Amino acid sequence: MNRIEAMHTFVRVAELTSFTKAADSLGLPKASASTAVQQLEAQLGTQLLHRTTRKVQLTQDGQRYYERCKDVLADLDELGSMFQQAPQTLSGRLRVDMNSGVARRVLAQLPHFLREHPHIQVELSCTDRRVDVVAEGFDCVVRVGTLTDSSLIVRSLGHYRIANCASPAYLQQHGVPQTLEDLAHHHLIHYVSTLGQRPPGFEYMDGSACRYVTMQGVLTVNSIEAYESGCLAGLGIVQSPRAGVLHLIKAGQLVEVLPQYHAEPMPVSLLYAQRRNISARVQVFMAWLTSVLVPYLDHA
Repeated sequence: MNRIEAMHTFVRVAELTSFTKAADSLGLPKASASTAVQQLEAQLGTQLLHRTTRKVQLTQDGQRYYERCKDVLADLDELGSMFQQAPQTLSGRLRVDMNSGVARRVLAQLPHFLREHPHIQVELSCTDRRVDVVAEGFDCVVRVGTLTDSSLIVRSLGHYRIANCASPAYLQQHGVPQTLEDLAHHHLIHYVSTLGQRPPGFEYMDGSACRYVTMQGVLTVNSIEAYESGCLAGLGIVQSPRAGVLHLIKAGQLVEVLPQYHAEPMPVSLLYAQRRNISARVQVFMAWLTSVLVPYLDHA
């Protein structure tokens, strides 16, 4: 393994704090990853990692080398494509993450992007959990909701308006709510990021203040797919980005209720790690991703 490949391997080990995980992500045997780091340490004359049976951690020298490695590898990546003008010359892997609702829209348009860039491979993670952009090696992620990652670069794309929806079968059984007081006789499908959390209830904006109505419910989920499926099955009312359920409303599978009581719009953001240089393929992909999502967002 040459020096550049060894540096790539070291960075992945440092970010994942595991030789096994790093080797899996790079498609290498674990022994090769371990040997690569050992060779780097021998060449540098210093220990880069503290190794235990459970995980590995950067030494002080390892932390300094890790930061420089990220810059050097980003520079090399950029140098490799700086004279490439045609889209077909862009190549390499893109690792991105977004929730399943956003992914449906992106995947519908992805064939167009890949026809323009046939040498790019996309690894798409669709999860409702908050991935660690740096540790898990993502080039960029799309997040819906309030952000907490101060270490990441954030590009605001807009906001999703929220619609209150229920299935025709549910409304036939329970009636159509006309006021907030009517919600006492209805079920809400509760969405939480982690099961066991206390769900806040039905959200609505009262002027500039966000308020909640406590509601009963027979179903609590932590997945957008389950949230939508539960609503279609008639298990209760949901509050979901309108752009994601508009096709179901138009098809008559869902009905919008209480439109006068809308929840606070959800911000949609594109995030990526702080690097001095972003590779051309990542820049091109982020520009395309923005063009796909922005038409469905509000920009108040």
